[in-house]
Amino acid sequence: MTKSDSPVSDLKTVFGPDERVGVLLPIPVGHFGQNPVYDYRVGSDQVLHVGDFVRVSFGPRKLIGVIWGAGEGSYAHSKLKAVTEKLPVPRMPDVTRSFVDWVASYTLSSPGQVLKMTMSVPDALEDPRGVKVWRIADSIPDIKITKTRERVLEVLKDGPPMTANETALAAGCSPAVVAGLAKAGALVQGRLVRERVWDQPDANYPGPTLSTAQKIAADDLVDKVKAKAFAPVLLDGVPGSGKTEVYFEAVAETLRQGKQVLVLLPEISLGSQWLGRFQRRFGASPAGWHSDLGQRERRETWRGVAEGRVNVVVGARSALFLPFTDLGLIVVDEEHDPAFKQEEGVIYNARDMAVVRAHLGGFPICLASATPSLESVVNVESEKYQLLHLPERHGGAVLPELELIDMRKEKLPATRWISKTLESLLIETFEAGEQAMLFLNRRGYAPLTLCRTCGYRLACPNCSAWLVEHRRAGRLQCHHCGHNVALPEVCPECESEHSFAACGPGVERVAEEVMNTFPDIRFALASSDTLTGPRAADDLIKRIEDHDVDLIIGTQIMAKGYHFPMLTLVGVVDGDLGLAGGDLRAAERTYQLLYQVAGRAGRGERPGKVMVQTYLPEHPVMQAMASGVKENFIAEEIQAREELSMPPFGRLVALIVSGKVENTVDAQAYALGRAAPRYDGVDVLGPAPAPLAMLRGRHRRRLLMKVRPGLAPQLIVKEWLERVAGGSKTQKGVKIQVDIDPQSFL
Repeated sequence: MTKSDSPVSDLKTVFGPDERVGVLLPIPVGHFGQNPVYDYRVGSDQVLHVGDFVRVSFGPRKLIGVIWGAGEGSYAHSKLKAVTEKLPVPRMPDVTRSFVDWVASYTLSSPGQVLKMTMSVPDALEDPRGVKVWRIADSIPDIKITKTRERVLEVLKDGPPMTANETALAAGCSPAVVAGLAKAGALVQGRLVRERVWDQPDANYPGPTLSTAQKIAADDLVDKVKAKAFAPVLLDGVPGSGKTEVYFEAVAETLRQGKQVLVLLPEISLGSQWLGRFQRRFGASPAGWHSDLGQRERRETWRGVAEGRVNVVVGARSALFLPFTDLGLIVVDEEHDPAFKQEEGVIYNARDMAVVRAHLGGFPICLASATPSLESVVNVESEKYQLLHLPERHGGAVLPELELIDMRKEKLPATRWISKTLESLLIETFEAGEQAMLFLNRRGYAPLTLCRTCGYRLACPNCSAWLVEHRRAGRLQCHHCGHNVALPEVCPECESEHSFAACGPGVERVAEEVMNTFPDIRFALASSDTLTGPRAADDLIKRIEDHDVDLIIGTQIMAKGYHFPMLTLVGVVDGDLGLAGGDLRAAERTYQLLYQVAGRAGRGERPGKVMVQTYLPEHPVMQAMASGVKENFIAEEIQAREELSMPPFGRLVALIVSGKVENTVDAQAYALGRAAPRYDGVDVLGPAPAPLAMLRGRHRRRLLMKVRPGLAPQLIVKEWLERVAGGSKTQKGVKIQVDIDPQSFL
């Protein structure tokens, strides 16, 4: 066995006994885009193809890998280990292998790490164990045949093998009768694999009547599906314009062609309304793929996709790495959402990788959003993407009226967060029998707890973050690592008793104010702390739809695609939250979030109103919200980015150096800084402590490289890291992560 650092050959695809093959294993070996495959020998009774899943010996372990091509190592053939076995699962499609190589090269990750994401359900690769079933023996022994035994034999005589319980139920007896026949030798045990039978969405199921604008956009998407060629499309429409129904027409056409569809949603575990719309449109539910699924369902879905029995998957970003056999369309809904960026392990943006997957597969991709990312807008302007625009709400609904509340004039006491102006509108809404939502993108009760005597702040011992009070749970919690403790009775700094005070509002604190101000209304908290899974989210949505809730107090999870016809007022408690901090995308993301949450109001027959509380009414984001002309804000943001050569008019790469010992982290970071590339059009900033200088017990330093357009940052970074991290200057216990196109600067 040997390791080869060059990509495997794609020329030979079938390998007979004793030939050398290269196997890619799902292990984090190989640095900065290298493609390490391990050489093995084909067994004497084997014929293997590129893409076959195989079990091999790797040191003392048995690992499952994929035949990646011909082996290219120099290890003596006679010393190669033979492939242990070929697994009974469809081979990995060529396009998936190409996708693994592309993602690894682009993100400068180990191909084994990327491969592991495509093999995320190890049980799905094994031979299914099946269930124990019984059939009649070829020769029935001379035994006493009672009436119940006779009924059992009659049931199994002409039918398929069945389990003991199924047989007993059909024969109208107890399972003990079946067990007695088996013990007597009249029945023979077998194993039956029962793969899940999926309800198939019907492409010709009657759908809703589309408006003229929807029909034009839908026909364009359908034509692109029929063309069977790569075509990236940005579907931009105001909230409530019916973007989902438009791309459903493309889904239907893809199904008519017998191809598979992938729809990516940023919060799939909270997408019950979307699933309901799909069910009504196609008469069946799609297969889901997200972290809340049980192991059995994940196995069934993975196998169903690999065997072509699942034709529509709706999932979170990881669904992109499922082994689709014949993918014909990808839809990325809410394409602007930062949840599509994975920040751990292989660092990638699922939206961008979805575009690559569509390009490799040669089929269209639809990016849908009411607030498209600047990257997508610029791609439209440069004619890389086509724009389909829906300027009006469907069914005669109008966009809500939006006003700013200048909090400098409200002069609220320190313990109040809802202005008198907003309070009056809430009263009017409740009296009219309508629903309202208060939006604050901050979980918990208060974001900061400090000692009134000495000013000591309660911080996380593992992260550079303040502990957030969750009063309902009676705990202080770190939202980065999960560390939580009870509120101390004595200040550890000055030893004052009961001196800690909550500073600033979270949704729980707003809920407390609501209870005091509106004691008779029915309200519900909606945050990731209270909606802990799909079932909890479904229950809340049903309560809102049934008007069992008058007021929703929610975080950003309530800003995405929900449709509540009786919700007519949205109040943003702190519109300025997110504008501070110097993040490149702070203004863009704040605008997107506020625009999206504003879009929840007035989606039915009743008009809506949105009130944004702000201490910065003159800020460009607030002015864009008030004017309702998002194009002006986008144009200003694009101009500012272009003047500074910042994305999407330049490229950024972040290097995050982390470790448990601060001195060694600093030494590695400074070594990288000294060896930084000195090229025209390349600027390196840092090293500097990350805003979260400690995360989960690891010290963190960041370097940021800015590259002008036309230069490939991967080649520059790869050379840089090989010069430092690949040599003797690597510090023990230090990890270097590469984030191509960073979205977060924490």
